[in-house]
Amino acid sequence: MLLRGWKVRPRNPNGNWVLLFHGQADNRVGVIGQADFLLRAGYSIVMMDARAHGASEGAIATYGWLERNDTRAVIDALLVQQPWPGINVQMHPPFGWPGNSGDFPAPPAPPPPHIFALGESTGAGIVLQSAAADPRIEAVVAESPFASLRKATYDYAGLHKSPLLGKTLFAPGAWALLYHGEIIARFPAAEVSPQKAVAARAFAVLLICDENGVVLPCRHAEMIYAAARGPKQLWNVPRAFHTAAYGFAPEEFRRRVLSFFSAAASGKN
Repeated sequence: MLLRGWKVRPRNPNGNWVLLFHGQADNRVGVIGQADFLLRAGYSIVMMDARAHGASEGAIATYGWLERNDTRAVIDALLVQQPWPGINVQMHPPFGWPGNSGDFPAPPAPPPPHIFALGESTGAGIVLQSAAADPRIEAVVAESPFASLRKATYDYAGLHKSPLLGKTLFAPGAWALLYHGEIIARFPAAEVSPQKAVAARAFAVLLICDENGVVLPCRHAEMIYAAARGPKQLWNVPRAFHTAAYGFAPEEFRRRVLSFFSAAASGKN
C-alpha cells in the first residue's frame, strides 16, 4: 500500500518536525493553514493523505487501528529507517512551496531531536492512538477528537442530537455501522479508542474542543482529558464549530500550539 504526502522544511528550520493529520473525507490540504504558521515558526512538517484518502491507497479507513502502523512507517521514512512491512511512503515538497529548492529526494537529514503531531477530528483520534503506539511522538495537539469509535458512532446514529438516541432508538443503526467496519476492514471497532490510548502511554497532549461542534461534541475531548496520564491541557474554544478553532481564534490558536510545542521541546510540559 502506498501513502503519499508532502515533506516541507522552512528556510530556517529549528530542527523539530510536526506531523499533520487531516479529518475524515479530507486530504492533506485540509491542514495547510496549520502548516503555514508552523513553518513560519521554524518547524519542518509532514502532511500525508491518510489511507483511503486523497492520493494515498487503501480500501477503507479504520480510524486509527491500521493508521497507527501507517504513522510508524511515515516516521521510519522520515528518519530513513527500514520501512514498515507492506506500507510504502512517498513524500516530496509541494510544487512551488517556499523554502524548498532542487530535486527530491534531498540528502537524508540528521535525525530530528523532537517529533510532534497535530490532528483534526478523525485525524486527531488517529494521532492520539499513533502516539500511544510510537514513543517517538512526544507531544500531540488534537482538535475535536473522538473518545472512541463506539461513542462517535452513537453520536452519528443519534443524528448529532443525542448519543442516547444512538444507544436506544437508533441502536440498530449504530450496531450496523460498527459491524460493517469490522467485517469489511477486519478490525475490532471496540478497540479503536483514543481515550484508551492516552491512558496506555503518558505523553503531552493539548486537547482543543469546539464549543458549538455537534459532529464530535466537547464531551469526547473531556473524556480523553480525564483519561490522559501525561501532561495535559484542554482548551474550549467559544463559538467555534467542528474543527474551526483556528478560524475563530487564530492568534490564540497559534499562541497555544507554539507554546505547547516549545514547552515539549524544552521538557517543560
